[in-house]
Amino acid sequence: MVGSKRNKKSRLAARYTIAYGLLFVMVYPYLYMVLHSFADWSQVDRKMVPSSFSLKSYEWLFAGGETGTPRPWLHSFFNSAFVSLASTALMMVSGVMVAYALAKLNFRGRDTINNFVLFHMFFPAIILLIPTFLIVQNAGLYDSYMGMILPKAVSLWAIFMYTNFFKAIPTVFIEAAKLDGASDFKIMYRIMLPMSKSITTVVFLFLLMERWTELLWDMIVVRSDELLTLNVLLSQMFAPYKTYPGPLYAASVLLTLPIIVMFFIFGKKFQEGMQFNLK
Repeated sequence: MVGSKRNKKSRLAARYTIAYGLLFVMVYPYLYMVLHSFADWSQVDRKMVPSSFSLKSYEWLFAGGETGTPRPWLHSFFNSAFVSLASTALMMVSGVMVAYALAKLNFRGRDTINNFVLFHMFFPAIILLIPTFLIVQNAGLYDSYMGMILPKAVSLWAIFMYTNFFKAIPTVFIEAAKLDGASDFKIMYRIMLPMSKSITTVVFLFLLMERWTELLWDMIVVRSDELLTLNVLLSQMFAPYKTYPGPLYAASVLLTLPIIVMFFIFGKKFQEGMQFNLK
């Protein structure tokens, strides 16, 4: 009896050790980035854990980088936040509407559309980069907020996620609502969405992270300094043939910090949504 208890404790201790070891392996790259963003430049990338710290990397960024010209940090942060939130909102609204139709409505061509969504997800987005740019330019949306937002207004991944979730919701709820005279629009936003808070959190965080870290499209479609996003502003501060590892780590921390904060705010719902996806 005593031996079996000791074996259980040993196995439990081994599991915790492996789990914390794997957690450390996954978290350490970000921890390394944070530590070296505050490290003295003489120790950046030369020690695993720096022993001397300073704010020189952040001072270099906020002082204007290599040119020493002050940059519109707050305005660029606003641009990134506005574009990211607006694009994410449109992707989620379009995702919910299309997914509800594919999951709960019967109409001709539904399976064809569903297969097209799945088929289109296999294509890399960069293939459509030039056609999308030409459409934006011909529509007069070049160098504007709409030029950054509208091409990112639909997410096939969001449609796919919501479609699978809505299919799992019993149809009896929809039939009861229709007997009470509810329209499809009201059913969608009064019944389906409240029942999908967990998956909505997962979709929201992934879409927001994807749009927040977008660089290539914003560099192509924006010309004026007033519309620069944070990613584009940071990319302009590093000369192509020179490296500044400390400021690069500091810039990476600035870019990832909002995503980390959002994850801690919605962490519980995110875990619930991921558990549903893994079922």
